[in-house]
Amino acid sequence: MSDATASSQTNSSVASTSDPSSSATIRPEEAAHFGTLAKDWWDPKGSSAMLHKLNPVRLRYVREAIDMHWGGDVQSVKPLAGKTALDVGCGAGLLCEPLARMGANVTGVDAAPENAQAAALHAEGSGLDIRYIAGEIGQQNIGQFDLVTSLEVIEHVADKQAFLTDLAAKLAPGGLMILSTPNRTAASRMLLVEGAEAIGAIPKGTHHWDDFIKPEELSSLLANVGLTMSEPTGIAFGPAKGLHLSGELGLNYIVTASAT
Repeated sequence: MSDATASSQTNSSVASTSDPSSSATIRPEEAAHFGTLAKDWWDPKGSSAMLHKLNPVRLRYVREAIDMHWGGDVQSVKPLAGKTALDVGCGAGLLCEPLARMGANVTGVDAAPENAQAAALHAEGSGLDIRYIAGEIGQQNIGQFDLVTSLEVIEHVADKQAFLTDLAAKLAPGGLMILSTPNRTAASRMLLVEGAEAIGAIPKGTHHWDDFIKPEELSSLLANVGLTMSEPTGIAFGPAKGLHLSGELGLNYIVTASAT
């Protein structure tokens, strides 16, 4: 277990422990865009409706990855008991709260102060003890964590290699990292950018297709920071199944990474 456990607080709150010497990866316009969504992040019919549909799919993968990595009891409702978890680009806490319910001591970091505040308020209302921080992950002196997650985030950062370097620095020895992101394909351009944003299923300006990253590119960037990426699992969409885990990688994918 990492030394971040010692930072647990009685109530969910927004904190800051910055190291200004670290490099910046946040695009101010991206942080501002997502900050405007904070007010209804938890509304399943609001601007983040697609995330609410995506979250159960991601959680299924996350739970299976946790069980496989630590060899825990698959029937346990708290597979992360005694472990620390860090969610980077946490938004208003859609992943942080399930991780806390799995037993983890959770810290969430987001570029938008509005999101961190909304997350803290929601967690407090839900009776969950989660620490939230607004700012650059690389500028936070918060120790290392057993589990590091960053879902649908890397496509929004300015320097992907620097961002992964920052994430890797927060991963404790023997820990597990989980990442998800859209693939840079014709299908993702058509469905996520030209389709979903055009009809309002995703807020306009959320995605920039040129910033999407292919699995082989992500694998190479992770190798540069000493992490080995798993075979990617696709997150696909179909009229019958909706969003679901799949072998089809054309739209979106999710992976684990751990030290080599």
